[in-house]
Amino acid sequence: MDYGAAGNGHADDSQAFNKAWKAVCSANVGEGNATLVVPQGKTFLLNPLVFEGPCMPKALHFQIGGTLIAPQSTSWGNEQVDYWIKFSGVENLILDGNGTIDGQGSDWWKPCMNPSFFGYFFNCHRRPGALYFHNCNGLQLKGLTHLDSPRSHISINGCKDVVVSDLHIKAPENSPNTDGIDISSSTNVQIQDSTIETGDDCVAINGGSSFIDINRVDCGPGHGISIGSLGDGAYDTVEKVHVKNCNLSNTQNGVRIKTLQGSSGYARNISFEHIVFNNVQNPIIINQFYEDKGKFRSYGILQKAAGIQVSDVTYSDIRGTSASEQAIDLDCNNVVGCSNIAMSNIDITSSGGGPNIRGICNNAHGTAIDVLPKVPCLS
Repeated sequence: MDYGAAGNGHADDSQAFNKAWKAVCSANVGEGNATLVVPQGKTFLLNPLVFEGPCMPKALHFQIGGTLIAPQSTSWGNEQVDYWIKFSGVENLILDGNGTIDGQGSDWWKPCMNPSFFGYFFNCHRRPGALYFHNCNGLQLKGLTHLDSPRSHISINGCKDVVVSDLHIKAPENSPNTDGIDISSSTNVQIQDSTIETGDDCVAINGGSSFIDINRVDCGPGHGISIGSLGDGAYDTVEKVHVKNCNLSNTQNGVRIKTLQGSSGYARNISFEHIVFNNVQNPIIINQFYEDKGKFRSYGILQKAAGIQVSDVTYSDIRGTSASEQAIDLDCNNVVGCSNIAMSNIDITSSGGGPNIRGICNNAHGTAIDVLPKVPCLS
């Protein structure tokens, strides 16, 4: 049943998708699955939608063969929304297929690329993300292509037991804040076998997240794979994060931990292993003095005392090339600092062939074995 969808890329198919969702969400299939199919060869124009649970089926399969497109303007039904497509409270949701989710974000990026005070904070700052999952336990995302979100492409919040695989996420290198995958307040999340090319973090792991595994991800262009920024809340924590077998090419950063000042919490039990860099501007970086220029802080300026503790971070079997002289930068605060940093089997050289590759560090403590460039404050 097509529920009245035109699928021509011009007519608004939002109501047809709402009807289809209500039908599959309320389907009485016993212990079986219910499936919503978006057919191949068609393009569906959707205004902002919320697909809400709980649903009656034990699992719900949302299979996308065609293309979903957002309106190509900065006025989506004359409403200010945070996300284009939102799934909330849906257990065991499977969103997959060989189709495309296209946020058509180019009009939204323009105020950010030509900033003024008004344009930035009232137009650029209010951009929506494309796809948002809240409280969706047992979520599976697989096989889709995600294009040109106005802001972040995929946001995962308050979820557990999530598997993300075989995705292709793409936006221009100069598109602002177009993160590939943002994770917050979630646990047991796996991201694997995916390619992410965006204008911001390929993957960003934010506060309240734990047991995050990132494996076999190709990243670039973009800002790398990041823990944080942490410190937006009064108490932010991230732990048990493992990043391995990843390739980062032509990115602004490689593997990064970034924390704001004036808050408290921790980032701990984090590992980066079997990583390859190709012409990366800042391959390995910890920054406890990060400033998010897109946000006002509580007192108008940043407080000067760092409070997010960074500890038990391992870097091993990492090699490749740096686009800058500063290949390793551990910039930690003298109040809490960074402790138990373990580096081993690291070989980063200059992408330009020059000899002037160096590591710098402040208030970082730990060990370095077979590490080039040398990191002076690690024993």
